[in-house]
Amino acid sequence: MFDVVMFLIENYTDNGVSLITDKEAVTAELEKVGFPKMEIDRALDWLDGLSRVQKAAESGPKLTGQAMRHYLPYENECLGVDGIGFLAYLEQLGILDARTREVVIDRLMALDRHEVDIARIQWVVLVALFSQPDKKPALAILQDLILSDAFGQLH
Repeated sequence: MFDVVMFLIENYTDNGVSLITDKEAVTAELEKVGFPKMEIDRALDWLDGLSRVQKAAESGPKLTGQAMRHYLPYENECLGVDGIGFLAYLEQLGILDARTREVVIDRLMALDRHEVDIARIQWVVLVALFSQPDKKPALAILQDLILSDAFGQLH
């Protein structure tokens, strides 16, 4: 699924993930490229969910940085201590705000539990930030952080 989403972001979007309008044509092209239909459907559903939750978060109540997030038992189990700590770290750095954190958690919960690890959390955060034009500075910081960690540089 992740390969399909990245392909779609690279080829079908312009500063967001909501430009995929003709799903039948996109599905046909993705099948020609070699992606399995089940993975295509799953990726398109995941991106639709991202768009829906972002719209809901924008129109919902304003969340402040002082609010404390309590995780549900299933979220605790799925994200684990390391995942929850990583999200808190990203908030402390100013990469995630409370609203984007909730979008990320929603999209992580839409994955199979065994798919969620720090690498997937980073990936979902990148996609969530990429899909919000006003989050480009945070996206750049996260990309630098991930690249510096990948190459063992101090930050």
